[in-house]
Parts: sequence; C-alpha cells; structure tokens
Amino acid sequence: MPDSILYKLAERVGAALKRRKLMLATAESCTGGWVSEAITMVPGSSDWFERGFVTYTYISKREMLGVGEDTLGEHGAVSEPAVREMVAGALARSHAQVAVAVSGTAGPAGGTPEKPVGTVCFAWGLKDGAPKSETQHFAGDREAVRKQSVGHALKGILLLIEHGKK
Repeated sequence: MPDSILYKLAERVGAALKRRKLMLATAESCTGGWVSEAITMVPGSSDWFERGFVTYTYISKREMLGVGEDTLGEHGAVSEPAVREMVAGALARSHAQVAVAVSGTAGPAGGTPEKPVGTVCFAWGLKDGAPKSETQHFAGDREAVRKQSVGHALKGILLLIEHGKK
C-alpha cells in the first residue's frame, strides 16, 4: 500500500507538470530513489517523469551528474553547493525541464557536529535557471528522515513550478 501523503503529493506534482508540459528528473542520494518511486506510483507518470539518478557515492555524483571534485572535497556531498550541482547535472544529462536533488545524512551513523544525523540538503531547478537550495534538519530514525525528505522534495517541486520559487 503506497504512503497516501506522498502519493497525493506525487499526484499533485504530476498534474502540475503535465499542465505545463514539463518533464522532471531526480538526482537522489540519501533517499535512494524514493522520490522517483513516489512519482512512479502515479499512473501515467511517464507523461511527466523523464528519469532519475541515484548517486550514492562521490564517484557516481561526479560521473553521472558532473558534480565537481572540488565541490565535494571542500563542502562534501551533504551540502547546498553539491545539490545545486546535482540539479544542474540532472538537467544537463536528461530531457527534463525541472529537476530536484536530495543529499543528506539519514543515520543512524554518519553525522558530524556540523552535519548531524537528520541534515538533508535540497535543490530544485528549471532548465536555463539558477538552482535554488536549502538545508533542513529532520528528526527521527533513518526511515523517518528519508520519508520527510521525500515529502519536502515533492513540496519544493510544486512550489517551483506553480510559483516560480522554492
């Protein structure tokens, strides 16, 4: 049984994209493809979902999305500069006009004092536009952090395409 809140959000994202004749690409790390899964639960999503990139390692972020080695070295994967580059890479390497990127520390390990467990960075972008990014801090276990991240990513897509902002 699909999560009804995420499903309803994904339906709204799909309707908004379809109305505007836009395609979406995702670039995911800590969510491991869950944003794409939520989107593809919606029947007809092939009308508005172009592709998803799951890039868990630094190597995959560099190879698949073109995230700079300097960016990863200086800021790490859980950073706004990294997710902005992930969005840019997803748009450059797809036929989509809209992209979302998610990278974070879902736990239970991996947190640092600067980036504790629950820290998740997001970026949203439109083709030929500058990506918008932000960092959120979610509470709960690994699944809760990831689920909240998926919901936040979907809400951000809606804000971007419906209001031109995130």
